[in-house]
Amino acid sequence: MQAVDKTGVEIIMNNAIREYSLIKEMADYLKEKAGDFVPYVLAILGSGLGNYVKSESVRIAEEIAYSEIPGMPVSTVHGHAGKFVLGYVGEIPVLFMQGRIHLYEGYSEQEVVRPIRAAKLMGVNKLILTNAAGGVNLSFKPGDFMFITDHISSFVSSSLRGENIDRLGTRFPDMTEVYSVRMKEVYDKAVSQIGAEPKMGVYLQTPGPQYETPAEIRMMRNLGADAVGMSTVPEVIVAVHANMRVFGMSIITDLGVEGKIVEVTHEEVQQVANSVQPKMALIMRELISTL
Repeated sequence: MQAVDKTGVEIIMNNAIREYSLIKEMADYLKEKAGDFVPYVLAILGSGLGNYVKSESVRIAEEIAYSEIPGMPVSTVHGHAGKFVLGYVGEIPVLFMQGRIHLYEGYSEQEVVRPIRAAKLMGVNKLILTNAAGGVNLSFKPGDFMFITDHISSFVSSSLRGENIDRLGTRFPDMTEVYSVRMKEVYDKAVSQIGAEPKMGVYLQTPGPQYETPAEIRMMRNLGADAVGMSTVPEVIVAVHANMRVFGMSIITDLGVEGKIVEVTHEEVQQVANSVQPKMALIMRELISTL
């Protein structure tokens, strides 16, 4: 492998310094806007799930548009409100992302995960992620909730590429236990309370924005995936890098099962996700209160 010259090394190191400065600027801005509100957990709300913040479970204290935050990428996906919501679930202060940033929008890996790292600098050590996903597991059906036990990231580049930011985490983070096993019991209990069957499985991320072909779905199933989507993995990787506890949940909105595959649109995905929000509100309340 050809060695990187001194100039190349300096550029990489300067990029890391510049990136950390942007993250810190974001964190400082959010702290100033939050005032006495000190978030305990960061919760990312995926496609069609943003209206959770309007439920009775959440008492909103402040809303901050992504567009007004220095260094913050702006969500361009229809149905993603593109703002931070500071709210209380019971007495627990939560920093919500109402809409996330995706690689397929044209942002870099570092830009996609910048908000998670900014939340870490604000003192947040716990992360809840939700997403809308396609079911690969033959037993899944639209409307199911899936506890993410693990993920496959081989289809997207690592959000830790480039010079490591040592102040955020180690160069080579261990990924043996990414998702909090302790939260599985809480999830099972919460899902059972709403009369649903608890599901769990492996989430696989693709770059998107196109949906998967039948051949790709067969390959993913053979690899051990239970659900597929276009988000979540970059955020999880940097969260583990920063030593944050992670819980992930997919809402199965469509099926990649032979004989059941139908043409799907983003609007239909949002509709299915929207339909389960009352149930999701109950699950989220249990999870947040336990975290």
